[in-house]
Amino acid sequence: MSENTAIKGGEFIIRDTKPEDIFIPEEWTEEQIMIAKMCDDFIATEVEPNLDRIDEMEEGLMQSILEKAGELGLLSLSVPEDLGGMGVDFKTTLLATERLGKGYSFSVAYGAHTGIGTLPILYYGTQEQKEKYIPKLASGEWKASYCLTEPSAGSDANSGKTKAELTEDGKHYVINGQKMWITNAGFADVLTVFAKIDDDDKLTAFIVDADSEGITLNPEEKKMGIKGSSTRQVFFNNVKVPAENMLSERENGFKIALNILNIGRIKLGGAVLGGAKAAIDYSIKYANEREQFGRPISKYGAIRHKIAEQVIKCFVVESATYRAGQNIDDAIQAYIDGGMDKEKATLKGIELFAPECAILKVAGSDCLDYVVDEAVQINGGMGYSAESPVERAYRDARINRIFEGTNEINRMLIVDLVLKRAMKGELDLMGPAQEVANELMSIPDFGDQPEGVFANEYKALKGFKKVILMVAGSAVQKLMATLAKEQEVLMNIADLSIDTYQAESLLLRVDKMISMRGEEACKDEIAIVKTYFYDVADKINKYGKDAINAFAGGDEAKMMLMGLKRFTKIDGFNAKEARQQIAQRVIEAGEYNF
Repeated sequence: MSENTAIKGGEFIIRDTKPEDIFIPEEWTEEQIMIAKMCDDFIATEVEPNLDRIDEMEEGLMQSILEKAGELGLLSLSVPEDLGGMGVDFKTTLLATERLGKGYSFSVAYGAHTGIGTLPILYYGTQEQKEKYIPKLASGEWKASYCLTEPSAGSDANSGKTKAELTEDGKHYVINGQKMWITNAGFADVLTVFAKIDDDDKLTAFIVDADSEGITLNPEEKKMGIKGSSTRQVFFNNVKVPAENMLSERENGFKIALNILNIGRIKLGGAVLGGAKAAIDYSIKYANEREQFGRPISKYGAIRHKIAEQVIKCFVVESATYRAGQNIDDAIQAYIDGGMDKEKATLKGIELFAPECAILKVAGSDCLDYVVDEAVQINGGMGYSAESPVERAYRDARINRIFEGTNEINRMLIVDLVLKRAMKGELDLMGPAQEVANELMSIPDFGDQPEGVFANEYKALKGFKKVILMVAGSAVQKLMATLAKEQEVLMNIADLSIDTYQAESLLLRVDKMISMRGEEACKDEIAIVKTYFYDVADKINKYGKDAINAFAGGDEAKMMLMGLKRFTKIDGFNAKEARQQIAQRVIEAGEYNF
């Protein structure tokens, strides 16, 4: 796709995408499959046998596992070849993150090191900074950490109180302050530290060597889950940092933090996918082995319903994650073709799809929470036992709705990003929203009905997008300046967007699969699409209803609610039968095999 026709972030609400224009996981190359297998093997040999030792925080163990990952090149996938890395494309790094995402606490240490630990220096560092730090971070010789959060600055990161002052001779900055919830802090060699210089409004970032005089650490935090991940408070007491260790320009720290978090969000979407698939495997294995009333519990409808629902949610998130990953790769390439250097192009490409990154963070972490919760339920008493892998999976999953910005913050961010782009004229939301408003006033046009296996679903998808435009367009007009304070309405609009993006990604993936393999070979995937749409239509109706009733009244509300009913109408469908079919496939295989 050329740059002018390629879809932009958030544009899925107003623009249709063709199946042939998206990437699907069924198209991985041999090289990408080899990288995925290398990650699988690494987890099987280096992580799974050591899970208890990792959770007990055995001295030096996590560092040694990270170093082994470095020897295989797993820490250097995003790093260009001239700095000692493999320089693969963005979606390949997502694939590796997914496969390593079943590594419990290790995957947190890995994600922090390769993401928020390494990327600020790679994308914002000077050539000298990159040459000094990146090869050693890529090899695993040095470990990295990211110091942003403070006791009074979490979601509102820019309110941090850590200070930096230039010395009289101009050679050093002296940093004073406190950071908390810092992943990898216990063993990091390199810290990216955010502080305000003098009375600046915005943060500045610094590269700080962890053995600098004046840095002290509190003991390891005791946590509900991810017990093997090092999490400590870091104190800076007159820490002298060479002036040349400022990262990027003064007051650019807040922008660095936001852009690196965008990457972290979609990467988290990938990582939780790996964790979810592993938990589904545990569910299936136990359901096949556990016998009650004379037969395996995998033969019972209630258990099959749970397994099918786990599979559906996972398959949907996967469809959306790699669709967005390819969109980001295409955007990066378009910027490079336009003359931009690789690092800047990568940042711009990811920033362009910031709404989708936030969508995937929320959708992925919600999916994992559902999957591990039902895994515990399927495993029954064993699932509650600390000897069971699903007990660890359940505890470790919970942090993902808090990491990388809470899900509430991310949901509001989705709407904020899209509306700001509309205000700047980058996305024409108001034109299509007006068309939907006009449609509400007119007699319904049933026109040509779509044909094909997904006729109902394509029609429903158009309706879902109309619901977003109707609700968001009306909310903007009605609430104007107070919309930002109406968090419940913003959450409704975000949920409409999240589910619509997932529904479209799923539909396009399976439609593309049918064109590659034929309908019969895709019958189980077709069952996933039909079941998901049947369920999500009701959810979209509920989000829309809640929002409309929150800000509209009288005839206006009545008209919008009638439109909502029309836009979310879907034909009756035997979802029980479809779920049985989906569950049967994975139960027979003994594992998640979609």
